[in-house]
Amino acid sequence: MNFNPIMNNLLVSASNLKKSFGNVHAVDDVSLQIKAGEIYGLVGSDGAGKTTTMRLLVGALKMDAGEANICGFDINKQTEDARAQFGYLSQRFSMYEDLTVLENIRFFAEVRGLKSNEWLPRCNEILEFVGLERFKDRRAGQLSGGMKQKLGLASALVTKPRVLLLDEPTTGVDPVTRQDFWQLVIKLVSQPEKLTAKSAKSAKPALSKAEVEKQNLSDLSALCSSEISEVEEGVSVLISTPYMDEASRCHRVGFMKAGKIIAEDTPSNLRARLNNRVLELRGSPLKLLRHVAREDEDVEDVQAFGDRLHIRVGVDKAQGVLSRLKSQIRSEGGAVDELRVVKPVLEDVFIALSSPHLALQSAQDGGTTGGSESK
Repeated sequence: MNFNPIMNNLLVSASNLKKSFGNVHAVDDVSLQIKAGEIYGLVGSDGAGKTTTMRLLVGALKMDAGEANICGFDINKQTEDARAQFGYLSQRFSMYEDLTVLENIRFFAEVRGLKSNEWLPRCNEILEFVGLERFKDRRAGQLSGGMKQKLGLASALVTKPRVLLLDEPTTGVDPVTRQDFWQLVIKLVSQPEKLTAKSAKSAKPALSKAEVEKQNLSDLSALCSSEISEVEEGVSVLISTPYMDEASRCHRVGFMKAGKIIAEDTPSNLRARLNNRVLELRGSPLKLLRHVAREDEDVEDVQAFGDRLHIRVGVDKAQGVLSRLKSQIRSEGGAVDELRVVKPVLEDVFIALSSPHLALQSAQDGGTTGGSESK
């Protein structure tokens, strides 16, 4: 039976992607699907395979096996048609520092085959969208790191793409710039009629800065899930990142390790796999607290988060560990300022899933995903 991604509202569909470099399996049987109007986060540490996966999807690398479709076009067999559908911001975005902002956009537009009567009317709109309209005549080499990333985003948007692929776009920039960049991504999804080829039928207005701060944007899954059904023809965004706080801002997340996607779900469902299994401990000395926690038989892992510890325990073991740790720490001369069950963060879940012997139950299907104990 032939599968038509567009009929299933999928703008990106990849199946069983594989790519090796010698004996290194950089991408090992990766499959993913991204709906219209969805932000999908590909999350993992350096060397996990995120960039290689991106390059396979855009046709910059030839895959060893598998297939990928962008807006219904096979990237292997219909390469030019597929490339016409997406904008791509690579991890090392190359700009011409001697050219102005406007000249850089013109260059990338013409490389993509656009004529001046196509890209020029759109340019001011894009520059206003990314906040660079006042800097259009400034040389790119004189821009800050954050402005350079915005220029990269503007260049990726010049073709009115249906799909936007962003490879670690906020690496190396400050937290405020990261927040600003994510504001643009969120606006692009929630208000696609301005900057994409096909507009949403009834997209909600973009959030103001005050609304963003009010909602904190720590987890966009609830916000975005209500919009996906309305932004049926909106842009899809595939973004790779090593930052867990950015992963929380996506509709869905794929955790990647050693070339494989080891788990995929909404941020809230991923966190739910560790509900009632994470304790937070504050006290002193930290070295003693860590030692005592690791010695408990029901403790699976201990990780430092600044001046506190996150302690992962076995299923239904939280209350027993709470009671034992308090008394044991005090008996060894330590002080407990706070010890309580807390809601897990995505980093807790990723660490757990990265351990080969631990099983975490999926909140959606009741299945398990492999992971291991490491104290």
